[in-house]
This record gives sequence, structure tokens and C-alpha cells, in this order.
Amino acid sequence: MNYQSTHYLLGAAKLEQLPEDTGVEIAFAGRSNAGKSSAINVITGLSKLARTSNTPGRTQLINLFTVNEHCRLVDLPGYGFAKVPIAMKQKWQETLSRYLEVRECLKGIVLMMDIRHPFKPYDEMMISWAVSSGLPMHILLTKSDKLKRGAASQTLLSVKKKLSDHEDISVQLFSSLKKTGVDQARDVLDAWFESH
Repeated sequence: MNYQSTHYLLGAAKLEQLPEDTGVEIAFAGRSNAGKSSAINVITGLSKLARTSNTPGRTQLINLFTVNEHCRLVDLPGYGFAKVPIAMKQKWQETLSRYLEVRECLKGIVLMMDIRHPFKPYDEMMISWAVSSGLPMHILLTKSDKLKRGAASQTLLSVKKKLSDHEDISVQLFSSLKKTGVDQARDVLDAWFESH
């Protein structure tokens, strides 16, 4: 898969604005400060593709990126952290959960969890949602450069152990800064795109 040919397609505030429900979509989810946009940029090799910001919660739309005519990456609104009014947050949550429930072409979820704070309540919610929907999930333990190698490996093992009952969930270390785990993440995306 040539990720460097990926380009921005559109940002949807409502499901009705999404493109036709065909092809294959892989969604990137995570808390607002988990590094979703940075991960998308590093995986595609395009530093300015997804907008990154020092202000968590900048992604307020469902942003779609076209890899090729059948395959799209989806940057979901970051959850739980952004400083926005409660009513707006609830609206995002509704749009987000509806997207996850009704979108037929959604074939996998990449969940970012900050390696220093895994399994926050929203992460748990996304994991149980993926399990109940029968969708494969790949977890990137982001910012792994912030821990020493031994501590990072230890966290990876404990996360894998906690999820060992779920064969459709895989986990890896990832760092956008050091570009750790990029090839491994691409391999997972390739497998998902090619199996449909």
C-alpha cells in the first residue's frame, strides 16, 4: 500500500456528509492528547497530512483521508479531553458512536493509548465497543519514547496480558517522535485493507 499517496478528502460534522459507504475505512481513535494526528502523519510519511496542535481536541470533525480509490483512513474526534462546552462534547459523542455503529465499510480500529496512562475509561469503552462489534482493533501504545526500554516492554506485556482473551486485538509500542513501530503499524493496516 502506498501511504505516501494519501490525501485529505473531507471533514464531516455529521454522518450525512460522509462519502458513500463503500470500500474500506480504518479509523484512528484515542483521547485528544494521545497523538492520533501525529501517528497518521508518521504512518503515511506525510508530515502535514493530519493537523496536529499543541491544543488537545483540535480534531472536531470526522476527517477522512483517501489512500487509494477503495481505501480510506479516518481520524476520529479525540475524546474526553478537549475544552469545549458539554453540549458540544455530547454531540461529538453521538456522532462518533453513530459512525462506529452504522458505517458498514469500517473494517478496523487503531486505538492510541498513551503508554504512561493506558486503559482510561474512554479507552475501555472503545475496546468493549470493538469487541461487541466484532471489529479487529490494533492498539498503539504511543509516546513509548517517554519510558525507558525496560519499562516500555513491561507495560506492553501487561497490556497484552489484560487483553489476552480477545484474539482480535493486537498491541504494539509506538513513538511518532522516534518513528518507533511505524512498519509494524503499516503491516497491520495493509493486512486489514487487503483482506477486504
